Amino acid sequence: MKASKLAGKGVKSLSAGGKSPAATGLRQRKRQETRERLARAAMTLFLQRGFEATTIDDIAAAADVSRRSFFHYFASKEDVVAAWQEGAASALVAEIVARPADESMLTAAENAIAAAVKRLDPAEAAAMARLKRDNPALQARDQLKYEKIERALADGLAQRARTKSDRQKARLVAMIAAGAMRVGGESWIGEGAREKPEAFVKRTFDAIRAILK
Repeated sequence: MKASKLAGKGVKSLSAGGKSPAATGLRQRKRQETRERLARAAMTLFLQRGFEATTIDDIAAAADVSRRSFFHYFASKEDVVAAWQEGAASALVAEIVARPADESMLTAAENAIAAAVKRLDPAEAAAMARLKRDNPALQARDQLKYEKIERALADGLAQRARTKSDRQKARLVAMIAAGAMRVGGESWIGEGAREKPEAFVKRTFDAIRAILK
């Protein structure tokens, strides 16, 4: 059918610079797919070869994109590792907000963290933890991760608060919970990552309660 006939049937044409919502949505999905493919390729290579031995060219080749395309999505190899952890903070907030209202803040934080780590692949999580432990640049990024997690926990717990005192308590519980994740994670790796992560979370929070008694 000719364009003139389509126009006569009420089909709107796009201007030269315009894009339909469907085209925009498709482009965004393709970008997200490419980003995820780069992240998966990078993580596989990091775990196989090591972080330092893996080059950006290696990652781009494994993901079937150009080196230039890599920099459209990530500024560095360290950023790829950070992307692996994207969404952790927002997921924690969602988990905390969804907890029953009668749970204490500490219990809500524990259950939210346990639910989050339960979705991880233990072998992959352990390998990633070792990778970060052995690389100073990644260690620095990991510390920033815990700062973000602490803020996310505080935000989520604050939504449960009813008084000014509760809001202060939310910040303190978030600090304790984030510290528990950091120390617990290091202990979990140090013990060979033999225990399920969610079981280790429970043991860590049991230790916190014993201290607070």
